[in-house]
Amino acid sequence: MDNGKIWFITGAARGIGAEIARAALAAGHTVVATGRQLDTLQRVYGEFGDAVLPLALDVADEAQAQAAIAAALGRFGRIDVLVNNAGYGLLGAFETFGAAEIEAQFATNVFGLMHVTRAALPAMRARRSGHVVNVSSIGGVTGFEGSSVYCATKFAVTGFSESLALELAPAGIAVTVVEPGFIRTDFLDGRSVRYGTRETPDGVSSERSYSQYNGEQPGDPVRLAAAVVDLVARGQPPVHFLAGSDAVAIATTAIEKRQRELTADRALSQSVDGRF
Repeated sequence: MDNGKIWFITGAARGIGAEIARAALAAGHTVVATGRQLDTLQRVYGEFGDAVLPLALDVADEAQAQAAIAAALGRFGRIDVLVNNAGYGLLGAFETFGAAEIEAQFATNVFGLMHVTRAALPAMRARRSGHVVNVSSIGGVTGFEGSSVYCATKFAVTGFSESLALELAPAGIAVTVVEPGFIRTDFLDGRSVRYGTRETPDGVSSERSYSQYNGEQPGDPVRLAAAVVDLVARGQPPVHFLAGSDAVAIATTAIEKRQRELTADRALSQSVDGRF
């Protein structure tokens, strides 16, 4: 156990979180696997014995986040790698959602991530080491039609991660934001995604638009998990990591568009300056 790192992973019952946990275990690390249902975690990780500590955690509940981090520290004395993976998609035109649905999306995808990070950082700062891995999305790099609320949460995660990386670097703590494209998990089925309650204004259903890709996503979650383990093993991990060829292509197009806009309006942008 002393030869490996202690990984704390949210949303570890299935999907990307479960694959990251398996990859970390295969590399000789110890995993604190968290999720909403303890019995599910016990079933998924039962074969790994003491190498896995399963803990019930709804990240949107700050008290649960603090208790789970405390339990992990009580068992292992440290957390070397925090993987904030828990989240879900809220897809549909913006006006098809009520305030409660939007607030719930932020409560899990953004505030929940912050709850867990806030609870974990004091121990990392005390040891002057650690790595925070925040799972965002290509939807945190550029917007997508029918994903305004989801993308807003992922842009928040990306912005938070960039700023946090600057804050934590002097303490020896790394931050990496992982921005996957479309990964072949259950993200687009009913367990991980929620849709607007009525059709979009032009009559096109976001559910029909996105559900057709379920099971057809190009990204391999096993390979994504292996990449995350590789990044954590680096002496100087990146702040940003795009996962998947589609993510690379989409981000490239978005960056090129932003560069064209910057160039086209450079003079107007600079004209805003004034003399004191």
